[in-house]
Amino acid sequence: MGYAFGSIDEMGDGTFRKVRQELGVTAFGVNVLVLQPGVVARPHYHDVQDELYFVHQGRARFEVEGESRELGPGGLLHVESKTPRRMTNVGEDELIVLVVGAKGGYVGRDGHLADPSSFTS
Repeated sequence: MGYAFGSIDEMGDGTFRKVRQELGVTAFGVNVLVLQPGVVARPHYHDVQDELYFVHQGRARFEVEGESRELGPGGLLHVESKTPRRMTNVGEDELIVLVVGAKGGYVGRDGHLADPSSFTS
């Protein structure tokens, strides 16, 4: 199948929601982290995989190479693979962060217009 719909609420109730597995994504890694107030995620780094963090809900403090920054909804952070990082929920509510990871680089502009008549709405 060329597509899959889902909801993080349907992917369990734990801290780590396996979006890639649930939706069958094979081109890159993608997960959602759900942290309760005050929770500190494990500090980590990767051998080759860069990561992009997108704060969907709540307030996160990210610590990277001696810098600490708080991000709210819509906040983004890119971290290269070998750079250690740590995230903390500094808000009073649940923190929901989409994390995308990959290796390999930019593909370039390869988009094309689709025939609008192939859509039902």
